[in-house]
Amino acid sequence: MLGHVPPLPQQPQRSPFSGHMVVCGDDALARRLAVELRYVYGERVTLVLPPGRDARAPELPLTGRGLASALFGRMSSAMTRSGGSGGADSLGDDTNAGVDPVRVLAAAEPSDEAFEEAGVASAAALALVYDDDERNIRAALTARRLNPRLRLVIRLYNRKLGQHLETLLDQAAAVAAPGLDRAALDASTTVLSDADTAAPALAATVLTGSSKVIQAEGLLLRAAERTPPGGGQIADPGLCTLALLSSTTHDPAGAEGSDSSGDEGPRLLPDERQVAAATGRGTVVLEAVSQAGPAGPPPRMGGRGAPLGQVFSRRLRWSALGVGLAVLGLAIASTITTGDNPVHATYLTLLDLFAMGDPAIGDKTARQIIQLLSGVAGLMLLPLLVAGVLEAFGSLRTASSLRRPPRGLSGHVVLLGLGKIGTRVLVRLRELGIPVVCVEDDPDARGIAVARRLHVPVVLGDVTQEGVLEAAKIQRSRALLALTSADTTNLEAALYARSVKPDLRVALRLYDDEFATAVYRTLRTAHPQAVTRSRSVSHLAAPAFAVAMMGRQILGAIPVERKVMLFAAVEVAGHRQLEGHTVEQAFRAGAWRVLALDATPPGDRRPDLAPLSPDNPSGLVWDLHPGYVLRPEDRVVIAATRRGLAELLRGRRRVAPGV
Repeated sequence: MLGHVPPLPQQPQRSPFSGHMVVCGDDALARRLAVELRYVYGERVTLVLPPGRDARAPELPLTGRGLASALFGRMSSAMTRSGGSGGADSLGDDTNAGVDPVRVLAAAEPSDEAFEEAGVASAAALALVYDDDERNIRAALTARRLNPRLRLVIRLYNRKLGQHLETLLDQAAAVAAPGLDRAALDASTTVLSDADTAAPALAATVLTGSSKVIQAEGLLLRAAERTPPGGGQIADPGLCTLALLSSTTHDPAGAEGSDSSGDEGPRLLPDERQVAAATGRGTVVLEAVSQAGPAGPPPRMGGRGAPLGQVFSRRLRWSALGVGLAVLGLAIASTITTGDNPVHATYLTLLDLFAMGDPAIGDKTARQIIQLLSGVAGLMLLPLLVAGVLEAFGSLRTASSLRRPPRGLSGHVVLLGLGKIGTRVLVRLRELGIPVVCVEDDPDARGIAVARRLHVPVVLGDVTQEGVLEAAKIQRSRALLALTSADTTNLEAALYARSVKPDLRVALRLYDDEFATAVYRTLRTAHPQAVTRSRSVSHLAAPAFAVAMMGRQILGAIPVERKVMLFAAVEVAGHRQLEGHTVEQAFRAGAWRVLALDATPPGDRRPDLAPLSPDNPSGLVWDLHPGYVLRPEDRVVIAATRRGLAELLRGRRRVAPGV
């Protein structure tokens, strides 16, 4: 019998029509996803971890009001063997009747035996979130064979492979169960990348004004942080107010902006009364909405100049220009003094320049002087040609090597770490046209080839060593993004960068949530005039994976301090909170808000809101009248909190037809 555990927070009731969910992984994303599904969506969850991986690891995130994480930690510390399975641990307490525990299973590999013990054959959904793409693919093929009706959510870094894998696994389900109706049973395959999900939010932290962009294939939403208005001024609400920032954003002793910040923390989706009463608070407003065009190639660091600018140095180009002007001047002088045709005069000047003409013996003095000057210009041309040849060979030799930060570079972003996350963030920043200098200690890192292809300067070296950040021109940069996999390395780099430039904007990738809170407060106390942000990749990515486990798709997510707001397309039919209500009545402060109506005919709708063709843009109506009554055939775009979206999805699944 376990010791006494404080009463559990009230959990959402699991739908009686759904099976349990299985999460397999080996890092923080698996743990956070298990917490998200259990304590936000109310699902029964089996968490499969490699042996030796403790579910109470420090990188386990906060969820809800912080109680879920603490609860999971307490239950993990009280692990006890379950009578039904020799390889699984049950996280819970017998004294808490009616609350299903989170079941933790130790398995070295996602094998048939492990899946059998985890109950994959009867599960509703399976998430494969190992850090290794090959392991996830192998496990997905095994799971699809064991349960063709299983909903699969797979973590893959390789996006092209992921597109083919979705089709392959859905075809495998149809072959294994010929009579399977995938639409009714929701036996779908979703491939997601935590790097792709988190990269836009991480890139947005370095933008001036903290602009946040949500880009689905057919939709572009732009939100922006706005400072509190001055006396007598009225804040511009934009299209709508999405969030209120912490009341102590600039107070070193204030809340840190997480779920445990209380009333002083950020408020997502406030109503008009809360906005009016929140004097002195910054806001996040929906600023613009547009159709997203096709993604173009990232711009190069040097702009779109001529290729010669990448082969020959600026000094050599100026020297060549000087010689050319000298030849032009000599040709003009020859035309004026001799009265010759300009073309013929230029021809003679070039002959003199290359020492191919006869001596001007007996000619006019002016002609003789011009011939002498042409010879001098020819002497100047010879070393110029030699230098050009040497530089051309040198450029060809170093074309495949890494660029160094150019002299005079300023206003750039210093990006630490070129792993999976850093590489995606690098591509995102270059798509936005932001100059970047990367720092990486591994010459064989995943993102080195990407940086070379994008012509992005890279400094190879340990960021904790003296002189490395200086080589990246940190003193003239606009922001530092520390995205290595080591918390201490990111913190050390941030502290050193702040010692060089106290007002530097800093964003750190931190795993341990308590550690992130302490770092956030300490850096804000030491440098109150600078912007400090801490981000967890698993915290940003877990909501998208959780929604996919429920058989839905989100358009994107934006961080609001250390909370997350989700955007999703929702069918009104079956949602008692939406169907038959006006837009104003359907709004629930702190949970969800209807932003737009999709007027596209139901038969032509796509899950990602992408238009069918460039000539047929999606019919999104953003200026909805508050009195518009939502009909069952409508589809709406909503902004929601994690718990708000979970409540909508649970309500829809209870009344879904055919279940």
